[in-house]
Amino acid sequence: MANSVRAANPVLVEVTRGKIVESRHCGAVAVFDAEGKAVLEIGDTQRPVFPRSAVKAIQALPFVESGAADAFGFGEREIALACASHSGEPEHVALALSMLERAGLGEEAYECGAHWPTRQEATVKLAQGGGAPGAAHNNCSGKHAGFLCTCRHMGIDHKGYVALGHPVQEAVREAMEAVTGAAHSTDLCGTDGCSIPTYAVPLQSLARGFARLATGNGLGRERARAAGRIIAACMAEPFFVAGTKRADTVMMQMGKGRIFTKTGAEGVYCAAIPERGLGIAVKCDDGAGRGAEVMVAAVLAGLLGKDDPLAAELDGLARPTLRNWRGIEVGGMRPAVALTETMT
Repeated sequence: MANSVRAANPVLVEVTRGKIVESRHCGAVAVFDAEGKAVLEIGDTQRPVFPRSAVKAIQALPFVESGAADAFGFGEREIALACASHSGEPEHVALALSMLERAGLGEEAYECGAHWPTRQEATVKLAQGGGAPGAAHNNCSGKHAGFLCTCRHMGIDHKGYVALGHPVQEAVREAMEAVTGAAHSTDLCGTDGCSIPTYAVPLQSLARGFARLATGNGLGRERARAAGRIIAACMAEPFFVAGTKRADTVMMQMGKGRIFTKTGAEGVYCAAIPERGLGIAVKCDDGAGRGAEVMVAAVLAGLLGKDDPLAAELDGLARPTLRNWRGIEVGGMRPAVALTETMT
């Protein structure tokens, strides 16, 4: 399936109301193997994009490679949370705080900022109890717990750990460069929502990177081992990667250890199929998460093939029904022709 569509990013997702297409999402898709071979490309996959939270599994490599995860007795749940954009549900918050506690730190060590849980029920419960959100409710608090534990284990001053040039962020940058093969230079650097540096790189590089992360190819023995643990932990504990009814949790629960997925802000999504040695990266041009979710589900289904039962489940996610506040079906979403025809 070495297909390539190089024109301006086409419409990849359609949103219908009744029988009419009401909205359209343009985007780009890259699928690469761990040897760097393009399996599928749609749109401009060379244009640098900020991957945002989609690369947390790569950013977690120093946490595992340094020995910090083992030193503090962490298992798959903690490793998964270090890769998470969680919903701020009580289980997420409690685990994040317990990670800090094992490292001898409290919530005040966080430098990610605070926001209300993204899960409405968690927000309502917190507010009804007279509480207010803390940094542990931040969807990135697990990743930051990983950074802080890495600092403590390595004897690095954790103050200012989010800043460009801090040793833990330099370790993250080195891991990102090594895995994706793309330069992470300061002229491509911005500041992420949780205050750490984020670097714009091509979708091609992200797809290659996730193929390497999922297979260990080209990473060296120790890094490959750490990558394998991270991917396995996320697939084993998908609730701690996202949360109740979230797309990453749902897809990885469906996959039962066969697929890895991770969303990022502004319509970026990365994924991998370890058994096929494939990495996937998509970008929805208008930044809509709903569009990116349909794209990645459709691509995963297409790559697995129509005879695979998992593909049928994923195809269902790529064609969600839209309902109004009374529960009446009013439309839906679906992959557009530019995506479905390229996948065949």
